[in-house]
Amino acid sequence: MSRTEAAGRMNWKTKKRSGGKITREQMKAAIDSFGVELRGAGTDESPFVYKKLYEVLHAHEETLDVMHVLKPIGVYMAGADEFDPYKD
Repeated sequence: MSRTEAAGRMNWKTKKRSGGKITREQMKAAIDSFGVELRGAGTDESPFVYKKLYEVLHAHEETLDVMHVLKPIGVYMAGADEFDPYKD
């Protein structure tokens, strides 16, 4: 799904999102099940908006040799209500 689908549309006047398919609780449960610590991030950065790594690697298997796949143990990013100088 897209980031907008996951998080919902932002009303910039009220600074609130509505219509998102992913709740913070669902996102936290998914992250916890992967054994990853997450700090920050809105539901638009949910794992549900990304393609599965192994599917992407499989799609490119004729053009690359995978030597090792890293497993993240933590992710830190600006939260949904925080100023991010790189995107805001």
